Amino acid sequence: MSMLRWAAIFFIIAIIAAVFGFGNIVESAATIAKILFFVFLILFIISLITGRRNTL
Repeated sequence: MSMLRWAAIFFIIAIIAAVFGFGNIVESAATIAKILFFVFLILFIISLITGRRNTL
């Protein structure tokens, strides 16, 4: 959950910076948010695959 929170924080920073016109900050924050989102998504899929095994 922590990684998703960081992705959301960087996304909000990117939106606020875009409103004020800070180009470099927008690009950096948006890039970090995208990277964190995809890392979170991959880890989520891996946890779904490995967490559903039943041991009988």
